[in-house]
Amino acid sequence: MWVTSRPVIPVRTASGKPSAQALAEMDKRWRVRYLMLAPHRLGFFLAMVVLVASGLWWALVQLDRSTAWLGLHYAVSPTLVHSAVMAFGFIPLFFSGFLFTAGPKWLGVEPLPVQALRVPLVSQAAGWLLWLAGAHLHAGVAWAGLALACAGLVWMTVQFWGRIRRSQAQDQLHARAIGTACVVGCASLAGLWLSLVFDAHAAARAWIFTGLWGFVVVVYVTVAHRMIPFFTSSAMPMVQAWRPFWVLWLMLAAAALQVLAAWLELAGVPARAAGTIWLLVHGTLQLIVGGVLVWLAWVWGLVQSLKNKLLAMLHIGFLWLGVAFLLGGLSQWLSVTLGIGVLALGALHALTMGCLASLMLAMVTRVSCGHSGRALVADRIAWSLFWCLQAAALLRIAAAVPGIAGLPWPWLLPLAAGLWAATMGAWGLRLGRWYGCLRADGRPG
Repeated sequence: MWVTSRPVIPVRTASGKPSAQALAEMDKRWRVRYLMLAPHRLGFFLAMVVLVASGLWWALVQLDRSTAWLGLHYAVSPTLVHSAVMAFGFIPLFFSGFLFTAGPKWLGVEPLPVQALRVPLVSQAAGWLLWLAGAHLHAGVAWAGLALACAGLVWMTVQFWGRIRRSQAQDQLHARAIGTACVVGCASLAGLWLSLVFDAHAAARAWIFTGLWGFVVVVYVTVAHRMIPFFTSSAMPMVQAWRPFWVLWLMLAAAALQVLAAWLELAGVPARAAGTIWLLVHGTLQLIVGGVLVWLAWVWGLVQSLKNKLLAMLHIGFLWLGVAFLLGGLSQWLSVTLGIGVLALGALHALTMGCLASLMLAMVTRVSCGHSGRALVADRIAWSLFWCLQAAALLRIAAAVPGIAGLPWPWLLPLAAGLWAATMGAWGLRLGRWYGCLRADGRPG
């Protein structure tokens, strides 16, 4: 009697890569448990949830403001809700995916297991969704959400400092700068919560700006200083990696200057007799920093990067940082000379939508491609979404100019919000699917 046996399918080829047969039999479905395969999967997925939800919410708010079709009730100022979730909501969750993936490599320590990150990350995401719901339901719900998000951020910060303390690496400057910024972020979020409880809205605004500049921007410029020259020289050997530390200190000092400006504004300094001098000094410093950053974008290979779309997205995003400082400085000078703050909101959105969102889209796309077994390229979809984001940023900046957003173009602000929501929604849905599926190349992680 003949016994036939099923042929054995080789799992790995000689090079160590999964065989074609193994790839063909791989599970292609989206599963929640796959989010726990790597730190970036869980952090990035939760960030996408908050990002898409907040973008859709803000678009609906702008629609209601323009048409009154929805008749929305507000228990908390929607502008304050929007500012807080844009500064503290999804961005720290994106940070988590990066810090607990690349951070241990920087520090030469073992990475944390994903299970250790589940509670602090889920707490942040749930807290921000409650924050959005509480904006309409009840202020108490919003405060509870903010407290939950703050607790999650504190827990995440403690975990990152735990990696730093275990490190024996000689170069810890970037990691420690980021760790310090996370502490500032925790203090800012706690200060925001206390300000809301005690109905101190001016202080709440100052805490949001403290978190934006002292936490979010500091993390961004620190990572940019370390990674953009490295990525550029790796993709384009003709461009030398140049990242002197004075550049990092300049960017950190510029962020500190903006934090100082927020608290001086709270103290009423610009409205006093000496306020004119401060506005001129502040505006001049911003113009100087903006000029240096635009020059730095050029030196780091802005023009050369245009040959590589994924790299170009990083460089264009960094260029926006210099543009934001230039607009901010120009706004201060126009405020003193003409008595109108023409570009203040424009400068803010050049920073948030232009710089931070562009770098977010570029860096998260890059990490997601590399860690999902896909080519490190910006395909047509990613490139199109990036330019939709640029259009949304330009529309929002135009809407911030007095007289532009009124007649005959009252639709600029809701159009910018709608384009932002659509762009982030498409990007979030696309990458969100990747995080719940196995790697396309069959490798672990």
